[in-house]
Amino acid sequence: MQKTSALIIGASGGIGQALVQKLIDSEKYDKIYCVARGQVSSPIKGAEYKQMPEHTEQAVADYCQQLKVQGTVLSLAVCTVGVLHDTSTEGTAVAPEKRLEDLNAASLLHYFQTNTVIPSIWLKHAEPLLKGQHPAHLVLFTARVGSISDNQLGGWYGYRASKAALNMMIKTAQIELQRRAKNLTLVSYHPGTVDTALSKPFQHNVPSKKLFTPDFTATCLLKHLSDLTPENGPHYIDWGGKTIAW
Repeated sequence: MQKTSALIIGASGGIGQALVQKLIDSEKYDKIYCVARGQVSSPIKGAEYKQMPEHTEQAVADYCQQLKVQGTVLSLAVCTVGVLHDTSTEGTAVAPEKRLEDLNAASLLHYFQTNTVIPSIWLKHAEPLLKGQHPAHLVLFTARVGSISDNQLGGWYGYRASKAALNMMIKTAQIELQRRAKNLTLVSYHPGTVDTALSKPFQHNVPSKKLFTPDFTATCLLKHLSDLTPENGPHYIDWGGKTIAW
């Protein structure tokens, strides 16, 4: 049986690097393609890297077309791209809002561009590489706080809304794909609070047993994929494999 390939988007981050290493070690894939915004300081042997400073639709489309021309067949694509705190293109500090007065347009646009638009563009252009007769999974990292029905605390307006919007994209796409790419399962994955740069400013209130290593959450994700099928997808799950209410 011909081996398929895997694609990790956001391969320079902590979870991305852990996923790449685990996929290499599994020896299940013909190639592991990795996309990162910046130069990867410690590239993993056996992986093929693509530096993409700006995830514009044209850049994503060109790269996926390049893979298609090469005859690449994917059975797994994982997009770990996301932002919780940052600086917007206008120089505005982006951080989770605690009250309505903290909202501003620049921060909201930055949240939606990174957490919703970029993963959605990858969903669009990676789908043809995943479609086929083989079981395939496309995983997009969201968050538990993106659940509308589970929101009991409020706050974090931009982050919550952008992740909820991505969840809607995933849910809507699965309906279409059940007609045109019946082999493809979409997964909205909450990795938990992982010890990476994204969660660093917010780790002080997290119990030690709930602060996960990138290796742990990567292991959890790959373990759960074999149980997820397109017939009852999309799947919104956490690191423990438990279903999250949309």
